[in-house]
Amino acid sequence: MSNEEKVAATKQALGKAVNTLLELKREKPKVFYGGFAGIVLILLVMMMSGGGFSSSSSSVASGPAVSNLQIGKRYVLKNPNSYDPSAGVRMVITPGSMPAYDDTEKADRTGCNNLPQGTAVTVKGFYDAYGKKNSFVNVQIEDGECKGRSMWTLAINVQ
Repeated sequence: MSNEEKVAATKQALGKAVNTLLELKREKPKVFYGGFAGIVLILLVMMMSGGGFSSSSSSVASGPAVSNLQIGKRYVLKNPNSYDPSAGVRMVITPGSMPAYDDTEKADRTGCNNLPQGTAVTVKGFYDAYGKKNSFVNVQIEDGECKGRSMWTLAINVQ
């Protein structure tokens, strides 16, 4: 069967289907409009259901997890929001004051405010914030120019 014959057969089948629907609309309008409403209702239910009906088929988006940190143990800093190994980890003096900063400004990323990933730290304490337990971690920096200094960072940055 050539492409032209396939196109002609498709047009003929489509024409028969349209004629059948128009005839049904003319002779039995209640059945025609009821069927149309049923199809719309089924599509609406499918869109509102939000996906699969069993819990085994659903998936949950996950991100970096906060480790079960312990006071006195040694960890390293890691920025979970970046694949760039040169991206720093934001440190603050007061817990809960994690400011947003413009990436184009490098002045606030000097000294102990922005430590390189892989910097060794020891956990000294925790601070609850934003309705989450142990959101901020007080760490003592164990190497680099800030060695011995105590700073705060988000718990997700300590791994």
